[in-house]
Amino acid sequence: MKKTYLLLLVLFVLVFQNVNAQYQITSENLIKTVSYLSSKELQGRLGGSKGYFEAANFMANEFAEIGLIPFNKNSYFQNLKVEYNQILPKAEFSIYKDGNFIKKYNLGKDYVFRGFSGAGDINAQVVFAGYGISIQEYDDYKNIDVKGKIVLVFKYNPKWKIDGVNFPSSLPREKARVAREHGAVGIMFISFPNDKNPQQPIGSTMHGNGEQVNIPQIHIDLPVANEFFEGSKYTLKELQTKIDSEKTNLSFALKSEAKIFVETEYVKDKETVNVIGIYPGSDEKLKDEFVILGAHLDHVGGQAGEIYFPGANDNASGSASVLEVARMFAKNKLETKRSVMFVLFSNEESGLEGAEYLANNLGFDSNKVTAMLNMDCIAHGDSIQLGNGNSAPNLWQMAKKIDSENAKLSIINTWSGGGADATPFHEKRIPSLYFVTKNSYTHLHCLTDTPKTLNPKLYEGITNLAYLTILNLAKGEYEREVIAERVK
Repeated sequence: MKKTYLLLLVLFVLVFQNVNAQYQITSENLIKTVSYLSSKELQGRLGGSKGYFEAANFMANEFAEIGLIPFNKNSYFQNLKVEYNQILPKAEFSIYKDGNFIKKYNLGKDYVFRGFSGAGDINAQVVFAGYGISIQEYDDYKNIDVKGKIVLVFKYNPKWKIDGVNFPSSLPREKARVAREHGAVGIMFISFPNDKNPQQPIGSTMHGNGEQVNIPQIHIDLPVANEFFEGSKYTLKELQTKIDSEKTNLSFALKSEAKIFVETEYVKDKETVNVIGIYPGSDEKLKDEFVILGAHLDHVGGQAGEIYFPGANDNASGSASVLEVARMFAKNKLETKRSVMFVLFSNEESGLEGAEYLANNLGFDSNKVTAMLNMDCIAHGDSIQLGNGNSAPNLWQMAKKIDSENAKLSIINTWSGGGADATPFHEKRIPSLYFVTKNSYTHLHCLTDTPKTLNPKLYEGITNLAYLTILNLAKGEYEREVIAERVK
């Protein structure tokens, strides 16, 4: 009888605890979502791609399961059009000398295609064209013939200036446009050889404004570039040193050729979606005011059916956190005065397009947005940075105070002017904070940005900080402030 009583008592306690249990944010749940979003199945979540829509549908279904209200009547999707380019199977990049095949390079290790590379099947001599700039005051194409050839240029513009001269954009589309106008049939980008830690080839869809430049465009690793310079008068390091010290062009034809084969699917206006769910407030006066918690869902996709960029930290981490915070509100049936908008943006990688579209198409006056919190690259590193604090000091101080009473992971450094997907909202004069971790970019846009690189304790801590901050905002414990500097 006594044993039966004790057993019933234990069962009662367990049942009672279960009934009163609160949903909690855990690194296990966060990383489970990250693992799916960064899986091979989704192929890097390129905005507008099949993999991106699979990710968007998954997150929308999760929003529906916990009972968030769809932003767009019966849909969690906000449709928008974006420029789209997919690198199709198969691809090749090889080096030739005197017309003889030497070596085929490995995609993902030796080179990657730029996200908006054009298509082509070319085999041509390579010409070094410095910084790839062609203006009256400084012309890397002066006195060289690149017609029918492949130019090799530094990916970025010079770190030095010419008095009274503004260099054109350093983004790849501009340099590819200039190369094509001079008759080039392809372009290869390299990082600065004289940098302490030269950038390796990375996946990127940040290409700049303008029309598609339909020539192959690749970023090659420096050891590969050095092989093209064999037999030349200068090494790459010597070339950069000489050009930079003299501020003059030093372009010439190399004693090698390259074969590049790539096919692409280019769509000027491809449909994609932001994913948005609403947790309604209950206060008669404040329920029509919103606080926004956002993160970008897209990454930079895959290439040629051979590689894909997982984007675990960038930004499956932020997307998973948005979902976990939404679950905290919905599963714990939290009562709030203001409404909360949970947003997953498309096309941050190509230029904040999803965030900018929402900021300009809220469906209500942007003055009704009390604050916006953005999370991007929040799961790798060693501490928390809260960006844009100089523009919204009251909001920043509130988040700092919350952190000081909990995880104690944030650092003093901040900045102004927004940051990532917070920027379009900041430009609407909406107080914003940008949640990001310090030393977060070890694997940025690399094939190695996988869940195993994440810091679970830090990840859980920053997600809880975002949750507590957005909860305070939703409960009315903050009045919208005037941002601290003029913006456009």
